[in-house]
Amino acid sequence: MIDHTGVSVSDFARSKEFYARALEPIGYKLMMEVPAEVSGGYEGAGFGVPPKPDFWIGRGKPNVPPLHVAFRAERRELVDAFYKAALAAGGRDNGAPGLRPHYHPNYYGAFVFDPDGHNIEVVCQEAP
Repeated sequence: MIDHTGVSVSDFARSKEFYARALEPIGYKLMMEVPAEVSGGYEGAGFGVPPKPDFWIGRGKPNVPPLHVAFRAERRELVDAFYKAALAAGGRDNGAPGLRPHYHPNYYGAFVFDPDGHNIEVVCQEAP
């Protein structure tokens, strides 16, 4: 079981705003910030569904190649809401909400590129 994961971002403030807005529809919130002075050089922001952050962004050179991170949603409407919010927050389209039956019959996902080109997905794998 994965406890948490993260990506490096080139513009920390911009990415923090992007993720706060893009992930809000699925219940994620900015829960914690770690300043470089406290951590010995790492500056990060943790997002999650309370009570614990499980997705982190950290100031640094973006991962090459960019990473793919998929978040789970309980309902398809939340996938749609994520996609709209992510585009409004400056994300770039990488696959509009819809069924991806090549994965399995109920795989409903949407994909966007974050400001650094990471492929961010929200997926609902439940039947409607």
